[in-house]
Amino acid sequence: MDLTLRDRFTALWDKYFDGAELPIGLFYSDDEDCARLLLRPAKEHVCVIGQLAAARRGEDIAFTGETLGCEGGKRYLGFSAQLRPGFEYFLSCGIPGKMEGERYKKTPELVREFIQDAPGMKAPAKYAVFKRWDRLAAQDQPEVVIFFSPPDVLAGLFTLAGFAEKRRQSVIAPFGAGCATIAQYPWLEAREPEPRAVLGMFDVSARPFVPERTLSFAVPMAKFAQMVADMEESFLGTGSWAKVRGRIARPAP
Repeated sequence: MDLTLRDRFTALWDKYFDGAELPIGLFYSDDEDCARLLLRPAKEHVCVIGQLAAARRGEDIAFTGETLGCEGGKRYLGFSAQLRPGFEYFLSCGIPGKMEGERYKKTPELVREFIQDAPGMKAPAKYAVFKRWDRLAAQDQPEVVIFFSPPDVLAGLFTLAGFAEKRRQSVIAPFGAGCATIAQYPWLEAREPEPRAVLGMFDVSARPFVPERTLSFAVPMAKFAQMVADMEESFLGTGSWAKVRGRIARPAP
């Protein structure tokens, strides 16, 4: 991790976003020292998004495929390629008397078509590590930077993501689990020649684990570094942003 970048972003974030919540860095590691960051293995279903509240508060945490308490979390952090049995019914109409459906897709057939070309990833190392930005050390190599933010902060991040680009979609909002939009999708985008940021946390099942006015904004590291380099030159120094920034400093009750 470039500590100069870490410290520069922190200073600019305080300057232009008035102390809004810092992002989290996600990286993978085989360093066995990460074992001390593991949360207690879950004995029942536990949402990854809910567990990340600790990282948002400044606690370094890590996961392996054995400690995650959610099959979706295992898949979208790259520790498993499996889907739960009857997933096409789980995501749609369910099976009367056997399984309640989430009704996020209209029919099981539609789900089958959806998952045929669904993206996949394989965790490149044993541990998936989440650290708040200010806690990243020189040996850490974050691949994705994850914000949990209210609308005014998101407006700034969204606009900054497109500042140096001519394309209209420098940010995407794909359908997926909350953990897919902070891990799998941005991790895959990081491997593209022109990576995009990922707007997420529209997953109704995961939303109870974040504050009501919060969405996620996950950025591949290379794109994030460009965004930081653009901050001083961008709209963040204008009167228009100053009006929005004032509301960030005084959040709605």
